Amino acid sequence: MQDHKILQGLAIPYSALISVVFGLMILSFPIGAYLFFNSQIGKSVDYALPITELDFLKGQDWLGWLGIGDVFIVAWAAFLILFVISSMGPKKNFLKVLSPIMSGSYESQDGSYLVQIIKWFSIIIVLSGLIDITQRLVGITITPPTFENDLTGFLGITTAPIIEEIGFRIILVGIPLFLLYSHRASARLFFKSLWNPSANLPITSPKKAIILVVLVGVMFGATHVLSDQWSNGKFAQAAMAGIIIGWVYYRYGFVAALLIHWATNYVVYSYAYLVSSINETRVMDSFSHSLILTIEVILLLTGALAIALSILEYRKNKMVKSLSV
Repeated sequence: MQDHKILQGLAIPYSALISVVFGLMILSFPIGAYLFFNSQIGKSVDYALPITELDFLKGQDWLGWLGIGDVFIVAWAAFLILFVISSMGPKKNFLKVLSPIMSGSYESQDGSYLVQIIKWFSIIIVLSGLIDITQRLVGITITPPTFENDLTGFLGITTAPIIEEIGFRIILVGIPLFLLYSHRASARLFFKSLWNPSANLPITSPKKAIILVVLVGVMFGATHVLSDQWSNGKFAQAAMAGIIIGWVYYRYGFVAALLIHWATNYVVYSYAYLVSSINETRVMDSFSHSLILTIEVILLLTGALAIALSILEYRKNKMVKSLSV
């Protein structure tokens, strides 16, 4: 009974914070487009730069017709389409799920991809902060990658979720899950299971799936360090995020996992790059700006409430089950 009252008490501020994060996500779309096509963050480099000028594509002359602006807008449009899709389903749209929470009637949010995306995105922010604080206490710091050019750096941040989610989730988690749990060879089932494993595979015992998700998450963390983009301190943060995103992929599907990764990359950095552009400072310095700090506080509060509500909901469901036995 006490847990139920606490659930109701926390539901309204939680729904308000969820709505604010939703608004920040929407605003990030025009902000990102402005930064890439109208700002001067690239200085001497603009969106017309051929992608063959990027280090890892040099020598690929057959791609000379493709500009970095073309790549950005394709990724940007893909995220926008998936964001709209997630806000409309899979069972209820975002507002229909949020409305009862706002009235103080907390209930399971499994019916909305977007609520789950915001929930787990904010939880990742909270856990990342806790890991950073803990590591600093023992002298381990996290050094982010440096970009030769802010415009191409923003392009890499934007496209990375697509590349990494296809590699780490679909290939390394989705395909093994199909091989482990599918009892028949079917091309249709194969692709459906890659899109949403738990909804399309007869998984009665998820133990193997969870072990796989954890192993791939650890590999995800190790890759961030071994690629020499981040310092060794990034491993724990990236592994934690990889495990959470992997679980979300297993439970809710590719769209949810991809948009959580998109939020941690594109959404966060679109505001950081905006502050950097306006104040003509380094991108990493912008994270100490009041706007970015305010956004961080909003995400931390959302994540803290999400964790508290998840624990209370688990205890409530456990109590209901024990009473029904």
